[in-house]
Amino acid sequence: MAAALDLPRSVLLALWLAASAEPDATVAAVQQDDEPHAVDADGEPVTLRDWLTWLGGPVDDVAVVLPVPGDPVAAPPTVSHDAVLAGECVLLRAGARTVAAVPHVEQFGSVYEPGHAVTWRTAPVPDWRTAVWAQVGTLEDAERDLRQGLLTATEALVSLGVERWRPDAADAIAGVRDGALPERRIPRGIEAQRLRVLSSAARLRGIVALATQDDGGAVNTWQADQRSTALREVDRVARRAMAAAATHLTRD
Repeated sequence: MAAALDLPRSVLLALWLAASAEPDATVAAVQQDDEPHAVDADGEPVTLRDWLTWLGGPVDDVAVVLPVPGDPVAAPPTVSHDAVLAGECVLLRAGARTVAAVPHVEQFGSVYEPGHAVTWRTAPVPDWRTAVWAQVGTLEDAERDLRQGLLTATEALVSLGVERWRPDAADAIAGVRDGALPERRIPRGIEAQRLRVLSSAARLRGIVALATQDDGGAVNTWQADQRSTALREVDRVARRAMAAAATHLTRD
């Protein structure tokens, strides 16, 4: 059965901000099954809908960064630490305002009925566009790198023998490979190339997550390290591609 692919909350928020959608539609897509999202704006909590209304309509530029420890971070220094801890951050420019928003997620409940409480911490930041453009690159670059990343991931999976030592892995990997993004969470009218890159990057990250759950059967430490290194690089490519597909920058 094909899996339902998912996207980080920052990617979803950026996509809907760029689509100039109504706040209610944006909130519904970004929150999904979470508890109602809050926004900490200068220490004053407001709802996500109220914050979107405060932004006052379409943003001029929006970008996403999806860093992990050890990555160079395109987010301004004042928020880069929080962005790395969260693994994601939205950067936006609306008129004269340049703002960063980082989601802080608290999980509650059980593994069978998990819940998530999300607070977006926002802060004014310096103009971030040059740094993001230099790091994220173009959609064309992202799509080309994704094709190579898929080959690398496939080779790593074959080398790892995932399907042989985990009977459930073959079906899980096939489900992710054939998965699709839920239409209700993607703005209508998104360009075909962006959607293609988002879907491919989400599939690739899902496959990497499955492959890195453990190191498998009879492999030595060197082999495990080689595979782990290869898969980390694949995930980096997928994160960069996903960020590129969620980034909309005007060229002044």
